[in-house]
Amino acid sequence: MTSPSPVDDDRGCLRLVLAVPLVLLTLVAMCCCWAALTIRPSGSWDDDAYAGIVLACVLSIGAAGAVVGVWLLPSVRRVMGWWWVGPAVVSGVIAGIRYVGVG
Repeated sequence: MTSPSPVDDDRGCLRLVLAVPLVLLTLVAMCCCWAALTIRPSGSWDDDAYAGIVLACVLSIGAAGAVVGVWLLPSVRRVMGWWWVGPAVVSGVIAGIRYVGVG
């Protein structure tokens, strides 16, 4: 008897609890990535728009990094698959490409 009994298995509740910060941080990363992609400067003189793009990119990359950091904890990896971090990582990579393109 190596597997826990169904009564003692708390993976469903643990998955639900751990999904909340991962989903919220993923939404932050995706919204900031969307903002970075939709902000259009009026010209080369529009420093405020460029600052907004950089801020949105940094926030998206930071939120994606936080998702990966939470997921790297052994207790989280035990119950959450790698596909939980996929959308956040993709939006972080897109924001990184946009950040490099602005500079």
